[in-house]
Amino acid sequence: MREMQIQFSDVGKVDFTSFDLPVPERLGWDELLLRTEYTLISPGTEMDCLMNRAGGDVYPKVLGYSAVARVEDRGEGSSEFEIGDRVLVYHSAHRSRLLKKKQDVVKVPGGLDPKEAIFAVVGCMGFQGVRKVRPELGEAFLVAGLGLLGLIASRCAVLSGAFPLIVTDFNEKRRAIARSYGADYAFSPDEPGLFEKVHGLTRGGKGVACAVEVTGSPQALLDVLKMTAPFGRVALVGCSRTPTKEIDFYKYVHRPCIQLLGGSNLVRPACDSHPGCWTMRDDMTVLMELMLAKKLDVRPLLTVVEKPENAVSVYERFISRDPDMLGAVFDWNGVTA
Repeated sequence: MREMQIQFSDVGKVDFTSFDLPVPERLGWDELLLRTEYTLISPGTEMDCLMNRAGGDVYPKVLGYSAVARVEDRGEGSSEFEIGDRVLVYHSAHRSRLLKKKQDVVKVPGGLDPKEAIFAVVGCMGFQGVRKVRPELGEAFLVAGLGLLGLIASRCAVLSGAFPLIVTDFNEKRRAIARSYGADYAFSPDEPGLFEKVHGLTRGGKGVACAVEVTGSPQALLDVLKMTAPFGRVALVGCSRTPTKEIDFYKYVHRPCIQLLGGSNLVRPACDSHPGCWTMRDDMTVLMELMLAKKLDVRPLLTVVEKPENAVSVYERFISRDPDMLGAVFDWNGVTA
């Protein structure tokens, strides 16, 4: 089956090209054939891979984590899905059609705009960081980094009872969105006296009880540790693609009994959710339910909707670090090879 895709053909080079999708005459028991409607760029991971920032990337490669699609065909074991169902797809790709296992797919609730539903996949990456630290009502909470993951983590922290919620990011517009989501205080990481100010906002001046670090920067992690109270919990959600060498772990982790919790979507329960660690499907579902209930408004996160043939110009905005870029969605409706 001839289809279209967005491909990274070399460092910094993006192509819109055709490819052959091998679709068997009869789908596997748990397989679904999907016609893509929208895909969402995951800026951190995709730009790191496009620019080979960690080294070792092999080209060509096709990325993309979030998609909304329609079911075109199904295997015998996927009877919970009907032909034509709109579904949210985890670990998808920027492609016009997808062949996926049913465990990576959940139905999109009726009445929810697919361009909003699509944020539930990357949203889960930030959301699971909040789950990892298991905030209690009234605990001071810090979110460092306000990209898509950090902003959704901020809103989820508010819904989980975080108070006060403190956020940090260099981008003032992103700090403004976080405040609209319920953040009590928003600072730039280079704010003079930042550590003293954050401690002064917490009960007894001890620092925050919970933190989600979403930048993957060693310096940002050190800053977070300096603002965390003894016995605090820190979820590492940002992908750390460079070694962390400058942190005195005895001083900032061992001695104050800080818990460092890895936060990766790749390590989740396969079937049953449990406290602090839900399945990907359950988290995607609850985020879409929150959107439908108007408790999570992702519309401020959507910067641009473009056809995939315009992918080069979209990625160029990320390469040039356009400060206004947040969510970039590709519209695959009507795209054919």
